Amino acid sequence: MKSVAHQYIERNTLRVRTERLLADRMIRVLYSGIRENAPFLFNLLLSSRFSAFFGYLNYDCPIRSGISEPLKMLESLGIPPEEIHGRVEELNTYRKLFERQIRYWECRPMTGEASCVVSPADARMLTGSFGQTEALFIKEKFFNFRELIGQDKAHWLSVFENGDYAVFRLTPEKYHYNHTPVSGKVVDIYEVDGAYHSCNPGAVVRSVTPFSKNRRVVTVLDTDVDNGTGIGLVAIVEIVALMIGRIVQCYSDRRYEYPCPVIKGLFLEKGRPKSLFRPGSSTTVLIFQKNRVRFSDDLLENLNRTDVQSRFSQGFGKSLVETEVNVRETIGRAV
Repeated sequence: MKSVAHQYIERNTLRVRTERLLADRMIRVLYSGIRENAPFLFNLLLSSRFSAFFGYLNYDCPIRSGISEPLKMLESLGIPPEEIHGRVEELNTYRKLFERQIRYWECRPMTGEASCVVSPADARMLTGSFGQTEALFIKEKFFNFRELIGQDKAHWLSVFENGDYAVFRLTPEKYHYNHTPVSGKVVDIYEVDGAYHSCNPGAVVRSVTPFSKNRRVVTVLDTDVDNGTGIGLVAIVEIVALMIGRIVQCYSDRRYEYPCPVIKGLFLEKGRPKSLFRPGSSTTVLIFQKNRVRFSDDLLENLNRTDVQSRFSQGFGKSLVETEVNVRETIGRAV
């Protein structure tokens, strides 16, 4: 897979884009040579201690973390300066750039339709179902359902059995706040310990269920409540990756003001900031109950396109094409 490009579809323009995979060469070495020939070293490099060390080198080390010209850096990464909330000049380190806030209320508009589900992040998205036989192989490559939810969470495993899911892959340059995809009341929130696998497509293809082996936070919302989306129970699984130090729960119902921790009983309004990944690339998975969601037609059509060069398609032997979506953008509706 050394020379294979990874492409995705830009939803708003329908253009096929080729992703610039950061540290791709290092990932190939880590998930091929080191994993096969030095498994102890491979596991060590994916530990929390080494992930934090990699994060420090890339985002906090005084020698290399400074940004002398933030505006030029934004332009080089394709980030529109006008969407930044606050002064661009203050984004003078890679950590500040990574943890930036945006004027989402202006630049990421959201439908007012109550039954809609929106994207939790600026990300590249795939959809699937636990109930489709043809999707089982793909699903078991991305994650093991029981591992993802938690082996000891018998109730939630039963609730979401044969349900549908959506995977959102955040690349390093993306806005890294997660927003609430539906409105509902928190009925459970818990953390599952794990490793720090990369979410680079090449690493996902070479690994076995990496997303369910990484450290993650699971939040379960009941949307069949007053002012809820009415789509049943929804699990939001926030998954760390290489260099992600932690996931900060910081829900705010007014822009970014007065952030509060996410706890049982708290009502989360759709489209509001819920959490922040710190720092690196990361993944969010949404899980819905069986027959409660209908994903948008264009996302389903893009998934099966054969004219797009995807590492997922090549690695899994089935068309599996990501669509780039914006946070708060409609991705489906309640059935």
